[in-house]
Amino acid sequence: MDMINIILNILLPPLTFTFLFFFYPIYLLFKLLNCVRKHICIEDVAGKVVLITGASSGIGEHLAYEYAKKGAQLALVALTLSEDLLQMVAEKSRQLGSPNVIVIAGDVRNVNDCKKFIDETILHFGKLDHLVNNAGVNQSILFEDLSQVQDATRIMDTNFWGAAYITYYAIPHLRKIKGKIIVTTSASAKIPIPLCAVYSASKAALVGFFEALKVELNPEVKVTIVLPGAIATDMSTPEFVKRYGSDFFLSESVGRCAKNIFKGINRGEAYIEEPSWIRCFFLVKNVCPEVIQCSLNYNYLHFVKPYSKCD
Repeated sequence: MDMINIILNILLPPLTFTFLFFFYPIYLLFKLLNCVRKHICIEDVAGKVVLITGASSGIGEHLAYEYAKKGAQLALVALTLSEDLLQMVAEKSRQLGSPNVIVIAGDVRNVNDCKKFIDETILHFGKLDHLVNNAGVNQSILFEDLSQVQDATRIMDTNFWGAAYITYYAIPHLRKIKGKIIVTTSASAKIPIPLCAVYSASKAALVGFFEALKVELNPEVKVTIVLPGAIATDMSTPEFVKRYGSDFFLSESVGRCAKNIFKGINRGEAYIEEPSWIRCFFLVKNVCPEVIQCSLNYNYLHFVKPYSKCD
């Protein structure tokens, strides 16, 4: 077996570069034609049933408004503590054009609550077309500054397991109707950043999980993975930006972000990077990872470490 690996180490790199040299122009043509097709074949979500977690604020709230404008029926989910905000989002969604909106309070970290979200949606609407896994939390802190390491489990339980639980119960219903799963991850899943080590890990886990599901559920259920960059939500407050020197990232408004994500969903995109310029960073990370690493090291040493308790 070792000899086989030695041979592959020698042969595969030049063969791969040769293959890419001849294949890439064909691939670009395919991408162009596919892009044209997606802009022509836009999904009509009028009357479709959409369940959105984390719908009381941020991207989830504004995605609810985008779906409402197109006449989708909504099941909005958020923590019990956010129920008043959720009711306000529901009322605005009705005003924007959603013919039927229900509110379900609960915690995505609780597997029984996740089952309840799906059961109540099916009981009320009779079907589920889109599941939008958007619930997420963050804690902007250096990993070694955590008072207790167990505090990190809250982030993983909400961001990863919350999405996994509800998806598990939604799959049978989505299969019946050839529905969609949309999951909000983060650019930090591809380029992890300091202060957000556990958050980045939870989002990277989401990407890996749903990329595997994309294959397992094909062709009955389509999966769209959303990778937002710097978005002006509750998880990227002005205080965070000012304190940790991340103001060179131009935060996009959450409303514009949701509009562009919604357009990508309707086009059937497999991946949605928003704002789209963050793709450049992903490309650099893949081709020249040291450049991104040096940038992160510089930012950490000059803007983050001075505020660390473990300086």
